[in-house]
Amino acid sequence: MCLGVPGRIEKISTTEVIHLPDRADLILRGGFVRFGGIMKEVNLTYVPEAVVGDYVLVHVGFAITRLKKDEADLIYQTLGELGD
Repeated sequence: MCLGVPGRIEKISTTEVIHLPDRADLILRGGFVRFGGIMKEVNLTYVPEAVVGDYVLVHVGFAITRLKKDEADLIYQTLGELGD
């Protein structure tokens, strides 16, 4: 089973542009995301539009989509109910 966990972007730490011949530039981004009481470094390359304060869904260290706060809260609530 795969599990994505919502978190809030606290800081964008890195942005690197790699120029590829005959292709669009590859933009790599990283940042720090808060998951409840802990903060982890996350790859933000797949969500180039995300900014500090946005909620993202993170799977194996990669933010894969942006979420609204109420969506993140609902996922936290559901995960909490599963633990009961």
